Amino acid sequence: MSVSILVVDDEPDVADMFRQRFRREARDGRYVLHFASSGEEALDRLQGPIQPELLVILSDINMPGMDGLTLLQQVKQRWPELPVMMVTAYGDDERRRRADEFGAVEFITKPVDFDHLKAQLTRLPAAQA
Repeated sequence: MSVSILVVDDEPDVADMFRQRFRREARDGRYVLHFASSGEEALDRLQGPIQPELLVILSDINMPGMDGLTLLQQVKQRWPELPVMMVTAYGDDERRRRADEFGAVEFITKPVDFDHLKAQLTRLPAAQA
């Protein structure tokens, strides 16, 4: 079964990095990666169908325009059951507290430990189905 991951980050090299680090899983049909370069673009993508089923949103916190914490709030208001993991280069406690308060399932500090991330993905409800 394939599931989708929506990666939201304004840095263009992030998409290439995720494609490279999930190359085997994508080739095996486990994950389909989708990308948005802003919180606004992510919300637009979520308005339409994302196929296969969306497993998780991985969102950077620091982005121009709508930041990741605002995106998290919007997602949780509209799709409360959709898991969101926050990714940031800054591991400060205030951002982590706010992400937890708004409903993030995980707080990941850059550089991303992809082995840890992949382990976390397998624990999400849609991955169990």
